[in-house]
Amino acid sequence: MDDLVRHAMRPQRILGALRRALRPAQPPRRRPGRPLALVYRGPGSVPGCPEAVAALLSAAPWGFDVRYTGPYEDLPLSAETLAGAALYAQPGGGGLSRAYRRLRRHRDEIREYVAGGGRYLGFCLGGYLAGATPGFALLPGDTDQYIASPGATVHDEEDRLVEVRWRDRTRTVFFQDGPHFVLDARPGPGVRVLATYTNGTIAALAAPFGQGRVAVVGPHPEATDDWFTDAHLPVQHTHDLGLDLVDAVMTP
Repeated sequence: MDDLVRHAMRPQRILGALRRALRPAQPPRRRPGRPLALVYRGPGSVPGCPEAVAALLSAAPWGFDVRYTGPYEDLPLSAETLAGAALYAQPGGGGLSRAYRRLRRHRDEIREYVAGGGRYLGFCLGGYLAGATPGFALLPGDTDQYIASPGATVHDEEDRLVEVRWRDRTRTVFFQDGPHFVLDARPGPGVRVLATYTNGTIAALAAPFGQGRVAVVGPHPEATDDWFTDAHLPVQHTHDLGLDLVDAVMTP
């Protein structure tokens, strides 16, 4: 699958991310009374992706205390850490198979967290990982490559723009080999399709899992201006879509 889903940053984005690497570190102390939002940062993610998700969550009206979790962070990814979180976000990153090899030991912890009432938010690679082949199996269905789907408007793994129909509006969003989502024949109640690609496949959805909820997206509504300029693409402002995705996962 890695040969098909090499969700890696292109060289110009890597250089841009390295130029911005000296950014403020995670706050040293928790902020009591605010819901904890965890953003994975570690093997399987790439520079710039966790930070973009963290910035989006910090701008959300939910008052999150946004913290990074991972093997090199103050908060390790564990059942104990997840137990105190209102939301866990899995950002974009490297190839699916490689990322899953790094994260599969947390599969049961993440599934139990969401089933018990937690929230899982997946962007691009995080959307792939919400699927079942391979992944955490959090969706009422599975994932596949959009670029391999009939009628796709993008056919390679480069940084591109895609049009999606988000709710009732057509929007242009940053994209790099993201998934589309394939629902079971009977996905059950509570599933909401938020966006579709122009070929009709699902670009973003929210669904229940046990007592919790999952929201996933194939493109990158969290992308910051530098993602576009580094890739020589016209800047699109899509954070409102990312905030809608956050609302969809937090609201039953």
